Amino acid sequence: MKRSKNYRAAAELIAPGKVYAPLEAVRVAKQTAKAKYDETVEVAMRLGVDPRKADQAVRGTVNLPHGTGKTARVLVFANGDKAEAAREAGADHVGSDDLLEKVQGGWLDFDAVVATPDLMGKVGRLGKVLGPRGLMPNPKTGTVTMDVAKAVTDIKGGKIEFRVDKHANLHFIIGKASFDETKLVENYAAALEEILRLKPSSSKGRYIEKATISTTMGPGIPLDFSKTRNLLVEEEQA
Repeated sequence: MKRSKNYRAAAELIAPGKVYAPLEAVRVAKQTAKAKYDETVEVAMRLGVDPRKADQAVRGTVNLPHGTGKTARVLVFANGDKAEAAREAGADHVGSDDLLEKVQGGWLDFDAVVATPDLMGKVGRLGKVLGPRGLMPNPKTGTVTMDVAKAVTDIKGGKIEFRVDKHANLHFIIGKASFDETKLVENYAAALEEILRLKPSSSKGRYIEKATISTTMGPGIPLDFSKTRNLLVEEEQA
């Protein structure tokens, strides 16, 4: 595949065979952001789990201390007082049957979905539409709840959801290239802590096998995921 001039220039900033400590990886990632817009900074991990086994399907949420740099568009399936609470909390779209029909028809102008438990029987029918995009509400991630106001506030405030795919890969964002290094590293640290906490007891061998950090249009920077403490301390030069 032919790479852009900016991509090739960015790739030259990455030392062959080197694995970067989080702070240095973030620093290089910011340098690789050459697009005219504010690129998203993302982490990708390969986990040593078998996603086909229910007890190894790593999935969770984390509130990034500095947010994502983007205000998520939230859709809430709710009726009555809960619908009103969702609107007051800042939900972008609130409804029930009308929205269900609209989404079933292919409308997907939102980033997250919350639903009250009583409507999940109907929302479940949207599995083929929402599931592949990781948008299906789930009690484990706090998106099937009676407290829709809190769910909306959390998502708007920088709560992200992550889940391992069928190939055991995990992706999550830690902010924008315009964030300073400290904010990006602290967001990464928060996500890493939760991912490590969710390690399945039935998973044997190495839990995290590989990790990279990249911007939207940039190359992957190999990440030293074994470093989990004092991430803002500069590495001593050998």
